[in-house]
Amino acid sequence: MTEQTATASTSGLFTSGVSDGDKRARLRAALDSGDLQRWPGAFSPLVAKIVADAGFEGVYVSGAALAADLGLPDIGLTTLTEVTARGSAIARATDLPTLIDADTGFGEPMSAARTIASLEDGGLAGCHLEDQVNPKRCGHLDGKDVVPVPEMLRRIAAAVEARRDPNFIICARTDARGVEGLDATIDRAKAYVDAGADLIFTEALADEREFETFRRAVDAPLLANMTEFGKSRLLTTRQLRDLGFNVVIYPVTTLRLAMGAVESGLSAIAAEGTQESLVDGMQHRARLYEFLRYADYNAFDQNLFTYTKPGK
Repeated sequence: MTEQTATASTSGLFTSGVSDGDKRARLRAALDSGDLQRWPGAFSPLVAKIVADAGFEGVYVSGAALAADLGLPDIGLTTLTEVTARGSAIARATDLPTLIDADTGFGEPMSAARTIASLEDGGLAGCHLEDQVNPKRCGHLDGKDVVPVPEMLRRIAAAVEARRDPNFIICARTDARGVEGLDATIDRAKAYVDAGADLIFTEALADEREFETFRRAVDAPLLANMTEFGKSRLLTTRQLRDLGFNVVIYPVTTLRLAMGAVESGLSAIAAEGTQESLVDGMQHRARLYEFLRYADYNAFDQNLFTYTKPGK
């Protein structure tokens, strides 16, 4: 085995096999393609690997899911360090571009600028910043408040100025629908586009009619949030394509699926005294090892252990 072969066998084992710049360029091209990009939420690197295996176009990291996984409510308690660390680990796990929820930028516009630099260093392909007051609340809860438009424009301008890779996507999220109404939300979105936002995320639109109204009014790539138990009707990918949306996220779906299974499984064990009735519904060890590439790691380890220099 040559030294070149030994090096090549590590491709994709310890980090993504695609460079950060290539992921961002692909994402930029995807937003311009007119085809709907589907981004399930991943709360861990392993979930991201399953997202990629299922054939989706990208990965989304939800602030609500990340907070919940830390045992915290989604009320702005997570820090930039925590979000960057988890987001980076998820981004490195696959060759897909990863968009992450950066809340309000973790402070004033200068903090938003630092957030962009940290996420870009972490390998993320983009992030969204929202116009809620700091600290924020879950986008589908009542009692939210939004900052004045000029303050959000400063947030966006700081983010755009801070990025070094022009393909890093700055997504502006507005939570104004439930506070100021649809018309004011559209006006905000247009202002955010003028300030340099690459993608617009309007939270908590009610139904297909509102999604259609928003699409007709805003000339920019648009993101739809299809979260369960929220204020938006769950539209299909076909409906969203027909409406002309560019991205759909399923932010907390995988966490809810996993936690539902954990709850019901532990209840069964408590009641039955064994997990025997649950085994058929579990991910098999062999399937887990496929996602983790156990065989490739073992092969790499053996190749290194038995490596000898040519001519010896």
